[in-house]
Amino acid sequence: MTVALVATGALLLGGDHVRVEVRVGDGVELELVETSGTVAYHGRGLPSSWSADVHVGRGASLVWDALPFVVSDGADVARTTNLRVHDEGAALLRETLVLGRDGQRGGLLRSATSAVVGGADLLVEELDLTGPHTAAGVLGAARVVDSVLLAGARPPRADERADGRHHGWDGAGPDERRGVVVLDLHGPGALARAVGAAAHVADVGPLVGRWRTALRADAAAPEGTGAPTAPTADAPPGTTGIDDRSTPCMSPTT
Repeated sequence: MTVALVATGALLLGGDHVRVEVRVGDGVELELVETSGTVAYHGRGLPSSWSADVHVGRGASLVWDALPFVVSDGADVARTTNLRVHDEGAALLRETLVLGRDGQRGGLLRSATSAVVGGADLLVEELDLTGPHTAAGVLGAARVVDSVLLAGARPPRADERADGRHHGWDGAGPDERRGVVVLDLHGPGALARAVGAAAHVADVGPLVGRWRTALRADAAAPEGTGAPTAPTADAPPGTTGIDDRSTPCMSPTT
């Protein structure tokens, strides 16, 4: 099932508070498609917020390859994503944060993400860009943070066989040897991230495509024939690899 998310007016304006609730029922495969990115405009002194509350049921899957979220000069935004996945479900969520439209440095942003799989914390993360985010150790000269979270499954190895079955699990692949960092989480999941000066430079798009294909293949496999899950206690360490930068930029930064 595919559902399109369509904004009926300009957002986010100062004082806007948008809340998205997603419930994926047991056994349902859902893909959310955005028709345009989101721009947080100058708030004229008023803060705004965007939050998503997502639940994925037993045997269900969700793919949400979201378009860029742009924070304009003068915006003051709180962004929150809460994900809850059944221990027999899986979700793939992408988040692309862009500071400023063309010629801008960007406003204030606080972004928080939490993911729970089978009742256990998988990821709890906060990014606070309300202070001097140009400082070394924060973002420096970068304006874009592109991330994809896989929850409820491990990403496939790059050396999986032609029949689609996996040798094991690993976040790294041959198309991620430059700029994309993949972290294998303690539970069943992984987080990949790229940071750069523009959306076409910091781009996890090729990796998103491969993870989506693997997620659908696992969901379609008969019970007991899917790819094995790596023991969470012995998950391999995160690796750094390269993105081929072939995915077109879809950032609404103009």
